[in-house]
Amino acid sequence: MIQQWEQLWLQTRSAFSQERCWQRAHDLALSALVCLGRQTLTGLLTTSGRINCDWSADYRLFSHRRFDPDSLFGVARKAVCEMIDPDRPLVVSMDDTLLRKSGKKIHGASWRRDPLGPRFQTNLVWAQRFIQISAALPDGTGPSWARMIPIALQHAPSPKRPRKNDSPDKIAEYNKSRKASVATIKGAKLIEKLRSQMDCDESNCHRDLICVVDGGYTNQALFKKLPHKCHAIGRLRKDAKIYRLPEAPAAKTGRKKKYGDPLPTPEQILRDDDFPWQHIEAWAAGRLHQFRVKSIGPIRWRKAGTDSDLRLVIIAPLHYRLSAKSRLLYREPAFLICSNADMPLQDLLQNYIWRWDIENNFRDEKSILGMGKAQVWHHRSVEQLPLFIAASYALLLLAATIAFPSVDSSREVLFKPAWQKRLKPVRLSTQSMISILKSEIWKCNHSSFSHFANSKPRMRSPRNWIPNLHMAAIYSNH
Repeated sequence: MIQQWEQLWLQTRSAFSQERCWQRAHDLALSALVCLGRQTLTGLLTTSGRINCDWSADYRLFSHRRFDPDSLFGVARKAVCEMIDPDRPLVVSMDDTLLRKSGKKIHGASWRRDPLGPRFQTNLVWAQRFIQISAALPDGTGPSWARMIPIALQHAPSPKRPRKNDSPDKIAEYNKSRKASVATIKGAKLIEKLRSQMDCDESNCHRDLICVVDGGYTNQALFKKLPHKCHAIGRLRKDAKIYRLPEAPAAKTGRKKKYGDPLPTPEQILRDDDFPWQHIEAWAAGRLHQFRVKSIGPIRWRKAGTDSDLRLVIIAPLHYRLSAKSRLLYREPAFLICSNADMPLQDLLQNYIWRWDIENNFRDEKSILGMGKAQVWHHRSVEQLPLFIAASYALLLLAATIAFPSVDSSREVLFKPAWQKRLKPVRLSTQSMISILKSEIWKCNHSSFSHFANSKPRMRSPRNWIPNLHMAAIYSNH
């Protein structure tokens, strides 16, 4: 897998201003993936074996903007487009995440709503906000699982509130910048940038772009500013007001209607038997499921304007059990709105289910790779270092996908504990990828552990106990 990662890293040379900066970033990127301790910048320097060298150049790599994040993520974006069918659209998911901070003077940090707090109480956390776009890399055609690969990340801070006795010009400038700093507006501009990057690429300019978002981005700031060849799928409110298409006017004079008769709300349509259910098969939670859905379209929604006809999709709640003997439980229904009324219903449903994997990206980036844990204070460093970690993570996912097309192909190089041998995962986890990368970097291959695999550990006295350093290093934080 290290060979595939190195080949992908060779394509990132144009993103760096100098050769030595590119080589320095290479060591830091690998160190970020295999670091055993805290993922601070000093931890990365310690992992790369540079504890007796001058560290100022490594800090200037991020504080002086020695690399272009768009070019760095462009390698991952082009690699994803090359691995999917040329006739298929590029499905991306967009969402924002918070990186918690403790310093009150860190650039971009402010009080924000805690998404992990309970519904009955709004909690606030001091954190930075980043908006990420991840591209779906399907396992095959038809209903299948897909892995989300990060292809864009942007810092989305809020402006600092002025004082009460400041000049009116400062207050007016703050109000203007506050409106422009809304996450949905920044996300819409990020989608426009992604569409322009695809148009500049001859092999991807013909490809459609499908953006899947959650309810926080399903509003007029995104749906009214979609670029060409771009469609959006979002989660709609259950009490949203939707309309039929306007009928052709009988007279030639007068103002043309843009909206037809109002339709029932999505929640009313869910309970109305006049709208029939359809059974659609899609991949979710590790296997194929039969979903009951209702589809109504084409329709109009005022938040999306009159430029495009929309489609409403209602997904019935799935029943599940916490255990084999527990009672039957149901999840909440989902109300989806799509800007393309002609999109096949099965593709629309599968594209939305793929969106969940971006949450796994956030978990891996923050919990495993330590994105946001670096103790840097410069305003450029706190922006660029998380971008660098996310780009290294994207190259890791792509290298593992190329090296191991299936989970079975990785069993020869990846050791599993006895309690995991019966499990048959659908795909490699991020921690398994890092374990394989550690074994390849430190030359701990299968032959090195042959004397451990076929023998049982002998019982020893606690005084003579010796830990296994190689296994502890490879499976650290596993």
